[in-house]
Amino acid sequence: MAHATLAIRNARIVDGTGSAGYRGDVAVTDGMITAVGSFAGTAETEIDGEGLVLSPGFIDIHTHYDPQLCWDRLATPSIEHGVTTVVTGNCSLTLAPVRPGQSRKLVKMFEKIEDIREPTFDAGVPFTWESFGEYLDHIRPGLGLNVGALVGHSALRYYVMGAASQERAATDAEIAEMCTLMEAAMAAGALGISTSYVDIDEEGKPVPSRFADMREKIALCQAITKSGRGVLQSVPMFLDVEQQLKNIEELGELSLASGITCSLAPIIFSPLAPDAWKRSLAKLEEQQALGAKVYGQSMPRAFDINIRLSETSFLLYGTPSWNALMQQPLPERLAGFADPAARAGLVEDANKRLLPLLFAMLVGEVYSEANAPYKGRALAEIASKEGKSIPAVMLDIAVADGLRTEFQLRNAIHAHPETVAKILDHPLIHIGASDAGAHVTQFCGAGDTCDMLERFVRGMGKMSLERAIYRMTGEVAAAWGIGDRGTIETGRAADLVLFDADRIARGTEVFVADFPGEARRYIRHAEGIDTVIVNGEVVMTRGAYTEARPGKIV
Repeated sequence: MAHATLAIRNARIVDGTGSAGYRGDVAVTDGMITAVGSFAGTAETEIDGEGLVLSPGFIDIHTHYDPQLCWDRLATPSIEHGVTTVVTGNCSLTLAPVRPGQSRKLVKMFEKIEDIREPTFDAGVPFTWESFGEYLDHIRPGLGLNVGALVGHSALRYYVMGAASQERAATDAEIAEMCTLMEAAMAAGALGISTSYVDIDEEGKPVPSRFADMREKIALCQAITKSGRGVLQSVPMFLDVEQQLKNIEELGELSLASGITCSLAPIIFSPLAPDAWKRSLAKLEEQQALGAKVYGQSMPRAFDINIRLSETSFLLYGTPSWNALMQQPLPERLAGFADPAARAGLVEDANKRLLPLLFAMLVGEVYSEANAPYKGRALAEIASKEGKSIPAVMLDIAVADGLRTEFQLRNAIHAHPETVAKILDHPLIHIGASDAGAHVTQFCGAGDTCDMLERFVRGMGKMSLERAIYRMTGEVAAAWGIGDRGTIETGRAADLVLFDADRIARGTEVFVADFPGEARRYIRHAEGIDTVIVNGEVVMTRGAYTEARPGKIV
């Protein structure tokens, strides 16, 4: 009689191919799936899947867990949401390659663009590596989930060119050096490269990748695809629809010149440009018709954001007086926002640049007794009742809480479910753009997988369970070159999630203090996830992590 390491019995198997689910068993031996459908043998560990769905582990193709993995090999809380593989290194940013003594530039870019604070890096990221392969070797021991790692083009360019990476195009010799480094990174396990058309650094300058010309980009893509796989991820100039369409055309050109798969993130619905998503999808279709492999990324959740003046906020970058105070240590920051002499200037600046956002904001968590009556109310409603301007009300409330007040921006961007469903269902859109691990003081990017199943499958019926799971597993695994996982088939890696389709939900955002450097972040604890299995080992069961750490670089 056959014997297995692990067997899941009587589950509804949804295998990640899009095929109809069916009741059956799955057996696992030495990290690989060895039987699907029925298994009459015995197993060292038996899990009863009665009433539950068994799917492949979800793949999150857009995260910024690069720093967090240095101190948290579980990339919490993503595993709790059924994610067994995360892709890091997006938006042109990585922690390698890095020359000794030059890590501060990478830290500053991460802090500016992804809101991961410098004290967190100082406490949690040792920078004991130089090459990209050495970084992978650093995070590999003790991984709780799988990591597909992109190389950040801005980090690569800065490593080769230094300050000139933000001044000019690369020379032939510099391009050759970058290509050699990329080939070495691919050999060490990298998944591809990431770039950006839009991001700026801590000094307000375009990031290094934005100075690259097509010679450089084509050469890098061709160097990557020598490995037999490769993805180029990019952030478009989303502030300008016409530029975003040109970005898609350029990605098409890069794909045709090299065979690389290109991914643009995000494509979202905004009432400020209501037809932009349609035009972007049409441009993707145009490039695919030409033979290019170009996809967009989108996420199920609305682009909801929290602002706490005690933390960080990219929403305030364009408001000079507010942004200047946000760069100060907390005591000086509080004094600045509370200063009566500065109030008129702060209010005027906010009225010019922030008012549309502030109109949509609610007061969330409060800390002082004086602010208790404001919780859950709109700033606009409070301002009207008290005869004050909206910015003045926000400042009064924040200062009374020592700047800790949570101000909630809800249902402003990507918030029309019918439209979002159309974007998510498009064949050239991959489910991604979560940003998990970034902007942690403003929102929790983890949880999109559960949100997809909770709202668009169970709640709205916009997508079948089988199709939704395929879109978060088998589809992205194939497109992104993660070839040994993503489906429940014999011979595939045993990344599996057992969940209750009637209960699965992303959970409520909570603000916690669990980051290095005395930093705080938002997290979510999923509901309805029973068991998460990575490479054949149970990593989480019923909300509790085990001691297993079987993750790999994929």
